[in-house]
Amino acid sequence: MTHAPSSRTPQQALAALLDHHTPQRLLLVGASQLPAVTAFQEAHPQTLLAHAPAGALPAELAAQRYDLALVVDCLEHLPKRTALELLGGIRNLNASRLAVLVDLAACGWQETELFALALQASESFQREGQTLTLFTYDLRDYKQVPDWLNAKFWANPQNFGKYWW
Repeated sequence: MTHAPSSRTPQQALAALLDHHTPQRLLLVGASQLPAVTAFQEAHPQTLLAHAPAGALPAELAAQRYDLALVVDCLEHLPKRTALELLGGIRNLNASRLAVLVDLAACGWQETELFALALQASESFQREGQTLTLFTYDLRDYKQVPDWLNAKFWANPQNFGKYWW
């Protein structure tokens, strides 16, 4: 990773993420307790928190949709194939926003493998020789509208937006 480590702690970054998005339905996969999530839940008691241990989502959680999914202290404990299926499934079926806090060295992953899942490296945290990286995904800003997608590049630009067939 080319950028410098963040001056914030991972908990501060997660708290900022939760405050920014203010999810009504939150999925936490992996870590049993996170101070940032506990504080957010105390401040927003109406938020529904669903928790799943590291591994495939239980059927009752996999059948639901969440505003935000946090995957923390999870990938380090799973085989790569299981972890890829978990992240891809959550991203595609369960949540429009996803945040993954991971120690890449401990789980044997490369950044590019998370980039391949459309996640972006948001922040990096270092402490006592350990480096944690926060990867995020937001469906709303995943793909920018290309500049060629407008009336100028249509075969008949005068008809752009007039006819629906």
